[in-house]
Amino acid sequence: MYPELRRIARLHLARRRPRTLESAALANEAYLKLIHAGALRVENRVHFLALCSQVIRCILVDHARARNNLKRGGNAARITLDDAIPGPKQRAVEILALDQALGSLAKIDARKVRVVELRYYGGLTIEEAAGALGISVETAKRDWRVAKAWLLSTLSSEQSDQP
Repeated sequence: MYPELRRIARLHLARRRPRTLESAALANEAYLKLIHAGALRVENRVHFLALCSQVIRCILVDHARARNNLKRGGNAARITLDDAIPGPKQRAVEILALDQALGSLAKIDARKVRVVELRYYGGLTIEEAAGALGISVETAKRDWRVAKAWLLSTLSSEQSDQP
C-alpha cells in the first residue's frame, strides 16, 4: 500500500504552489503515523485509503500552521516574482482556510466532510468514497457537489472579507 500512499501524496502536492513539502516526506509521515497508531484493523484497500486521507489532512494542516508560526515570520506579506508580474493568477485554496471551512461544514453535515476528505485528501474515486462510507454512489455524488459548492461559497466570502 505504500506505493499507493506515495501516489496520493504526489497528486495532492501537485496542486500546491509553492511546494514546501515533498511527496515522499508526506507519504513517509503518513505511514509512520498510521504505524504508530497501534493495532489498526484495516478491512480493505478503500478503508486504508480512508484512514490515509484523514492522516494526510492533519499533516498538511499542521505543516501549514508551522509555516505561519510567528517565529517564521507569521502572517508577514510574501511577495514572489509571480505577484510582481501583471497577468492572470491561479487561485489556490489555502490549507488552513480549507480546514476551517471543513470544520464549519462538519457542524452542519459531517458526512459531507468525510466525502471531501476521502476525495480531496485521500484521492479516492466517488465510488470508493461511497463504499468507504457505506452510502450509495448517488448520495456520495450529491454530497460531493453540495460540499464543493458550500466550500466555494464559504472560501469566496472569506476572501472578499479580507482587505
